[in-house]
Amino acid sequence: RQLAQDLVMSADAGGGSSSAAAELCEDEDGVYFSSYGHYGIHEEMLKDKVRTESYRDFIYQNSHLFQDKVVLDVGCGTGILSMFAAKAGARKVIGVDQSEIIYQAMDIIRLNKLENVITLVKGRIEEVDLPLEKVDVIISEWMGYFLLFESMLDSVIYAKDKYLAEGGSVYPDICTISLIAVGDMNQHADKLLFWEDVYGFDMSCMKKAVIPEAVVEVLDPNTLISAACVIKHINCNTASTPDLEFSSYFTLTITRSTKCTAIAGYFDIFFEKNCHNKVLFSTGPQCTKTHWKQTVFLLEKPIPVEAG
Repeated sequence: RQLAQDLVMSADAGGGSSSAAAELCEDEDGVYFSSYGHYGIHEEMLKDKVRTESYRDFIYQNSHLFQDKVVLDVGCGTGILSMFAAKAGARKVIGVDQSEIIYQAMDIIRLNKLENVITLVKGRIEEVDLPLEKVDVIISEWMGYFLLFESMLDSVIYAKDKYLAEGGSVYPDICTISLIAVGDMNQHADKLLFWEDVYGFDMSCMKKAVIPEAVVEVLDPNTLISAACVIKHINCNTASTPDLEFSSYFTLTITRSTKCTAIAGYFDIFFEKNCHNKVLFSTGPQCTKTHWKQTVFLLEKPIPVEAG
């Protein structure tokens, strides 16, 4: 997770790629939650059909997991997951969010006449007092760029440890992080060689500053030059916060003789535990694009590689 926090930056919703300084501000949580008070980011997430329809399909196609159950939605945003759970037959749904969007969510809940089932609580899950002691199911859309950038999984784990009843479940339950090699000299030139001649001035010293920053963008599948390699597997029902600090050795099997210019990261999400109809989605470069895109770590100098 620290690698992701150090390297990844928020993406411009309207652009193909973005980058920002790796250093996080002291009031990291305040900035994070403040950003989710703006409506544009929620529109972007709701319009991400891969994301939203996967959650919808999991909940509606596995309604036995929600029927007459008490559900906690961590980071509820506009309340879309809470409403899915209510429609699937949940007896009670508690949605928690610290950002200002929760006031709009309250209106949305009332507009859809679900206020008798759904209760919304403003605040951090670590600080609020919930109107119950235990819940049967925890749902959350906590994932950030490269899975762990936004650090919301810490809050889900806290909620699990404090509120989840014995025999209860957290969804999504399985997440994996993968890496894949990229060979794209055009991208490399655009991001790095650019600094060698900027309107006639040599700014090549900027390369050292640019390299530690990751780039969030949608990759062209034709630039992939290796098989993917899973470097982290997280079971959200058993994970603890220390599990999110990790290092991993990995090997990439090259599929095309060329030059490797970057390593890209993405994640896959699985809804499996006790499901009659399992659901998964991927943020990989060979799948339908999502608002998470892929996270690209440029190499300072391209590395010649041979297939195999």
